Amino acid sequence: MFLVCGEALFDVFSEDEVGGPVAQVNFKAIAGGSPFNVAVGLRRLGRESALFGGLSTDYLGRRLRQVLLSEGVSANYLVDFDAPTTLAMVAVGANGSPHYSFRGEGCADRQLTLEHLPALGPEVRGLHFGSFSLVVQPIADALLALAQRESGQRLISLDPNVRLNPQPDIELWRARIGTLVQFADLIKVSDEDLGLLYPERDLGTVIQGWLEHRCQLVFLTRGGQGATVFSRRHGSWSMPAQQVKVADTVGAGDTFQAALLTWLSENELDSAEGLQTLERDQVSAMLQFAMGAAALTCGKTGPDLPYRHQLS
Repeated sequence: MFLVCGEALFDVFSEDEVGGPVAQVNFKAIAGGSPFNVAVGLRRLGRESALFGGLSTDYLGRRLRQVLLSEGVSANYLVDFDAPTTLAMVAVGANGSPHYSFRGEGCADRQLTLEHLPALGPEVRGLHFGSFSLVVQPIADALLALAQRESGQRLISLDPNVRLNPQPDIELWRARIGTLVQFADLIKVSDEDLGLLYPERDLGTVIQGWLEHRCQLVFLTRGGQGATVFSRRHGSWSMPAQQVKVADTVGAGDTFQAALLTWLSENELDSAEGLQTLERDQVSAMLQFAMGAAALTCGKTGPDLPYRHQLS
C-alpha cells in the first residue's frame, strides 16, 4: 500500500455558454487535489492506496469521502474536521494548461497537526508527498515530521507541485522543498515548477544537487516536450512526449506520479533498496509507462485518470 499525504478538494470549472446571460455563471465541480488524484490514480492502476489528509464534515467533504471509498482508496487515515472544504477555481489556457485560484484559508485539508500523525504497519510500502499541503500550516509541519520519521524505513516520493495562489511566498516553498528532498528516494517535478523554484539556476544542476542526498531518481516532466530522467547510477536521458489530442493537462502530472509508483510496485521494487538496483532499461520502461498513462489523461477533460487495462 502507498500512503498519499495531503489535500483533497474540489476543482471548480466554469461552463459559461457563449452568448449566455452575463449575470449567470455556471460551474462544474470535480473532486481533486494532487494527493487525492495520486491516491485514486494508484487504485485505478491496480495498487492499494490510502489518503492521509483532513476532510470536512460538510456536504462537499462527505462527497470527497464517498468518491475515495467508491474508488477503493482506504479511509483509515482520513481525519474529520468541522471546517470548510477547499475549492480550487480552474481556468484552462489555450494549450490545455490549468491556472488555479484557491479558496482554502482555514479549510479542513490544512488542519492536520503532529498529534494526527499515524502509526504505520508493514502493509505501508511507501509514502508520497506533494503540493501546497507542504507549505501551508499546520499540515506542512506535520507532513515534514512524517517524512523525516519514515525516511529510510519506507520508500518516500515527492512532487513539489508548486501552487503560488494558496502560498505565494516562493522563499518558503524553496526552503521547505530544499528540506524535503533530503528525505526523498524518488522525486518527480515539472519544468514549470522547477523554474518557479529556481528561476536563475540551471535545472539540471539543481537536480544533480538533489541526487547528492538519498534520492536515486528524479523525473523532470516537460509537457509536450516529453520528460527527462536523472539517475544517480545511470546519468540522464530524455523521451519525447506521446502524440495525443490534448483536451487539457489537469491531472496529468498526478497520473505520471501514480504510474511511476505503480510500475515499481508491480515489479516488486517499491522500496529504497529496490530503486538502487534498477538498471537503465528498467528506468526507461518505468518512464515510458508513466508517459503513456499521462497521455491518456491529457486526452480527457479534467483529472480523469486511466485504469490499468488501458495501458499495455
